Amino acid sequence: MIPPIASRFVAGETPAAAFEHARRENEDDVKVILNLLGEHYHERAPADEDAATYESLVADIGGTDLDACVSVKPSQLGLDVGEGVFRENFGRVVEAGREHDVFVWCDMEDATTTGATLDAFEELAREHDGGVGLCVQANLRRTREDLDRLADVPGKLRLVKGAYDEDPEIAYTDKADVNEAYREGLELLFSRREGGIAVGSHDPAMISYAKELHAEHGAGFEVQMLMGVRPDAQRELAAEGVEVWQYAPYGDKWLSYFYRRVRERKENLLFALRAVVGV
Repeated sequence: MIPPIASRFVAGETPAAAFEHARRENEDDVKVILNLLGEHYHERAPADEDAATYESLVADIGGTDLDACVSVKPSQLGLDVGEGVFRENFGRVVEAGREHDVFVWCDMEDATTTGATLDAFEELAREHDGGVGLCVQANLRRTREDLDRLADVPGKLRLVKGAYDEDPEIAYTDKADVNEAYREGLELLFSRREGGIAVGSHDPAMISYAKELHAEHGAGFEVQMLMGVRPDAQRELAAEGVEVWQYAPYGDKWLSYFYRRVRERKENLLFALRAVVGV
């Protein structure tokens, strides 16, 4: 059972709990991206098992009226086992999404996985004429070229700042440089695409800039935030008419995910401490 201190960031251990969370968020016009926790499998069996679980999850979402979709991780679907394993399992989930009219996102992991992830996404997005989205990290120096490559690819692109500790030779490490790269990425997306732009950020400045670019170019966009981070802002944006999606993980591998959320942001740590001491 997930303790209250972690339940701010995790939607439960079972699909039923995750669906109930999604239904509550939908009541406030916040849509939900469900992610089954699990990553970095080095054997094929658990990767295949999680792919099958996603197929069932997608079918179940398709049988409801929930505003929900799913997001997978490459290493969860077998990229550490082999690129072919990942492509096969990713294709299974995307095909299930097409069958049940449920969108499928693919997260981006560390820089060693970027090339294989982009290749698999582009192939499936073109094959299915959309229905699939990819996360792209602004802190990587290669990202400008990657966005150029993906500008006309069907589906959606989620631009995030990037959370992995990468080598300075391949990534911007200064906060100001990352912010500038993020703004430049938004500019490219809004100028080159008619829609399918996901602003994956909790930064009010970046969300405001996305609104300005939308007013200038007319391209459609959505805002994506993590469950448990700035929940009031998520509801406020939705009330303004902005399309808001909340990334909500679930599953029994919640402990390591919770610790990452606490380490990442000072306000998350303060929340956890208050929960422990009861204030």
